[in-house]
Amino acid sequence: MRALAATAVMLTHIAFQTGQVNDTVAGRVWGRFDMAVAVFFGLSGFLLWRAHARAAWTDAPAPSAARYYRSRLVRILPAYLVVVVVVLAVLPEARGASPSTWLANLTLTQVFVPFSLTEGLTQMWSLSVEMQFYLLVPLVAVLLAGLRGPRARLRVPLLMAAALVSGSWAWLGAGLHLARGVNYMNWIPGYVPWFVAGLALAELAVAPTDRYVRIRRFAARRWLCWAAAALTFAVIATPLGGPVTLDTPARWQFATRMLLGGVLGFLLLAPLVLPPSARPGGRRWRLLDSGPMQALGRWSYGVFIWHLVILSSVFPLFGIMPFHGRMGYVAVLTVVFAAAVSAVSYSWVEEPFRAALARWEAARRPDSPRRDPPSDPPPSDPVTGSTDQASTAIPASANP
Repeated sequence: MRALAATAVMLTHIAFQTGQVNDTVAGRVWGRFDMAVAVFFGLSGFLLWRAHARAAWTDAPAPSAARYYRSRLVRILPAYLVVVVVVLAVLPEARGASPSTWLANLTLTQVFVPFSLTEGLTQMWSLSVEMQFYLLVPLVAVLLAGLRGPRARLRVPLLMAAALVSGSWAWLGAGLHLARGVNYMNWIPGYVPWFVAGLALAELAVAPTDRYVRIRRFAARRWLCWAAAALTFAVIATPLGGPVTLDTPARWQFATRMLLGGVLGFLLLAPLVLPPSARPGGRRWRLLDSGPMQALGRWSYGVFIWHLVILSSVFPLFGIMPFHGRMGYVAVLTVVFAAAVSAVSYSWVEEPFRAALARWEAARRPDSPRRDPPSDPPPSDPVTGSTDQASTAIPASANP
């Protein structure tokens, strides 16, 4: 799913750069492929919240916040910092960036600093929002810590209520007196429904099987679930979801897109994570379990952080004029080069740092048997490779 989401984000940027995003039906569909970010956020919520949900519904211990933060930082920053330095130092359109732009991008605070989203790095606004979410996860866990055992049934309604209330951010944020060049619509309060979709799925996945039976049965009908997701996407692609260009949406359009994005992420992910749709033994998803998709899943973080600099380079290298069509040709070149660069990033940067953290964590537990980092770690989140920390034998983040 990370591979599919990363590819969708890449395609929407390719469509924009080749002039295919417009108010035609096809143009609006290409433009709304950016809703793959809702899948990223939903997967992050699901994978990072499972351990907290399990602790609430069972006697399992709550995950360590310190270990969690170490995992997030080591998983995210090494490859990300390489991209930032390469783009700001080498990419012609980004050279000459101000010190504030350098600092904002290096610290993933660019959504708070005026005019710091620069060429080759504009997609990183969503990674900045992810970082805000990562910082808040332990705090949210503390706020819901009292809802354990029989009271755990209140957790999903509270999360859903938070998602609905967050729709008011479209109006509340507009009342802030922000510096020109700062967009409150790129802050985490507006994206709560996208993360809550994953948090709710985590709660449903670990709850006793006699609870939420109707939702589980609906998720088991995967084609019905995905048909509902397609319908939701179609609605978001209409003017109800706002403009597909860089124009600022109306407040009600932004709120609509955020709420429906949460629904979309839930519908796409529910068949994959909720029993009884999971059948013990065998391979459940022929396409998603295939070797190429698994490889792209491992490289998906690299695809996400590198694809815009690759796309920016394809046009001059192959003599293609931006915004003058040839989307198929540009897409093939961008996908091939992005996959190659991402594979290198994974092998040379991401995996070595992950393995180093695993060794460091193991060395800090002298009473535990020494073991090597797993060659094929457990599933991880869409953009940044986060894992369900409580369920892993090695306390490092998993593959991207």
